[in-house]
Amino acid sequence: MLVYLSKRLLLMIPLLLGITLISFVVIHLAPGEPTDLQTEMNPEAGVELKARLRAQYGLDKPIALQYVDWVGRLARLDFGTSFSQDRRPVWDKIVERLPVTILINVLSIGLILLVSIPIGIMAAVRRGSAFDRWTTLFVFIGFATPSFWLALLLMDYLGAYLGLVPISGIKSLGYEYLSSGEQIWDVIHHLLLPVLVSAFGGLAGFSRYMRSNMLEVINQDYILTARAKGLSERLVIMRHALRNALLPVITILGLSVPGLIGGSVIFESIFAIPGMGKLFYDAVMMRDYPLIMGVLVIGAVLTLLGNMLADIGYAVADPRIRNG
Repeated sequence: MLVYLSKRLLLMIPLLLGITLISFVVIHLAPGEPTDLQTEMNPEAGVELKARLRAQYGLDKPIALQYVDWVGRLARLDFGTSFSQDRRPVWDKIVERLPVTILINVLSIGLILLVSIPIGIMAAVRRGSAFDRWTTLFVFIGFATPSFWLALLLMDYLGAYLGLVPISGIKSLGYEYLSSGEQIWDVIHHLLLPVLVSAFGGLAGFSRYMRSNMLEVINQDYILTARAKGLSERLVIMRHALRNALLPVITILGLSVPGLIGGSVIFESIFAIPGMGKLFYDAVMMRDYPLIMGVLVIGAVLTLLGNMLADIGYAVADPRIRNG
């Protein structure tokens, strides 16, 4: 297993460099520069001021040299300084927002696994039943429902109309005056809608994957042999069928991490949550290149780690993988 993990970690380095190279080139090829936002609305800003700003930000250098300089700083874990007016280090801004995004995504993944796996197992075991038909309908609705539309609908009905949940932010006014238990409940209360919206599409997809995998596994010969030995149906399903049915789900879970992180941009902007998604959106609007690259690097690292964890889970579940 240690050899397997070492290979996976070494493979992450060239993958990360490739991701950063493509991202760096793409954002610099996009129309507009940070200097445009600072000079277009200023009638006194001339060509000389714009040239000085470009030199200050290092934008006057060839893009290849800019990338080499950026990678050199990244090797020292220096993400640079933001182009925004506060001129704060990029790393400080990311550290402030990263825990919120990780918390929401971890809760979303946990909710997806907690709900979709039992639903998929029950739908496969009770194939053709009313439960199976209702879950199939739920899957179709989940796939067809845009997350932003669902978020706005729930905000309007549950938040504005019924007043059951907050519709923005992660803390209430006067949060610092609450007790520890009240502060925890206040954060949970604010995160109910974002986590539900983030997990909704995944619930539909993973439950269908689990059902399909279970149907394939329970028709295998070794399952028939286990039943022929007199084992209870619960033992056959939970011990023999479930472990093998989880293998494709583990792989899909690792591949879904980028979608969860990318979806943070949507629901964090809608719910005004101060996370990585909102930070990335604001950075793109302001053409803040160092901040954009910093967020992309963190997102890429989290994605690669998610895929590696999926591979580790795959190896744990299937000894043939780690032995090979």
